[in-house]
Amino acid sequence: MKFKITCLQMDIAFGDPNKNYQHAEKLIGNAMKENPDIIVLPELWTTGYDLTRLDTIADRNAEKTIDFLTKAAKKYQVHFVGGSVANRGGQGVKNTLLIVNNEGKLVQSYSKLHLFKLMDEHLYLEAGQEKGLFELDNRSFGGVICYDIRFPEWIRAHTAKGAEALFVVAEWPAPRLSHWRSLLIARAIENQCFVIACNRSGSDPNNEFAGHSMIIDPWGEVIAEAGANEEILSVVIELDLVKDIRKQIPIFEDRRPDLY
Repeated sequence: MKFKITCLQMDIAFGDPNKNYQHAEKLIGNAMKENPDIIVLPELWTTGYDLTRLDTIADRNAEKTIDFLTKAAKKYQVHFVGGSVANRGGQGVKNTLLIVNNEGKLVQSYSKLHLFKLMDEHLYLEAGQEKGLFELDNRSFGGVICYDIRFPEWIRAHTAKGAEALFVVAEWPAPRLSHWRSLLIARAIENQCFVIACNRSGSDPNNEFAGHSMIIDPWGEVIAEAGANEEILSVVIELDLVKDIRKQIPIFEDRRPDLY
């Protein structure tokens, strides 16, 4: 089964949700010229890393962002791996990934499990506790956020349950670009899955971000990669390749989880 994936590697206006919604709307319109099946947005795309003001600029229960993605999904009949947003609920603010299908239905939300202390996330965000497993068109996927890719056991928790592709949404800093590329390729090889990673571009008052959104096949081959600047990255993936590769090297059959 083939999917055309389009990543919106967007620059993000620091702490300005209204401007970011407008910009995302424009990019989505441009992306539809590629006729994608799935559109992917980056991490915290409505606010950026304006963590100190999340109490006032975070989206309460992610309602505005869900409405935005729902309307776009219905208008264009496209699935959204809708990046993540600062989601303010009863238990503080979480960094929440939103999955909306092409009928405009919210099918999954996942809040970032591993908070990145080097960027003070633990001071302003609450960690999630659930897996990011979801289905689109009856195929199984996993969704994680940025720092999560440094935890291979967390990625395996999704692929061991059947995920054939992993979506990664991120605001990955430029100084660690080599880690970004190496970790994503490793996660694809060891899990024999596609990895679709959508990073942001640009900078904020404290950080420069790497860009280099990537789509990697289950052999670990990079089949599409963006540069450092804002870019729309599209590629067609053949999901049935996952099954073929898992038959050739049956790592899931050969695992010894009873001894791990």
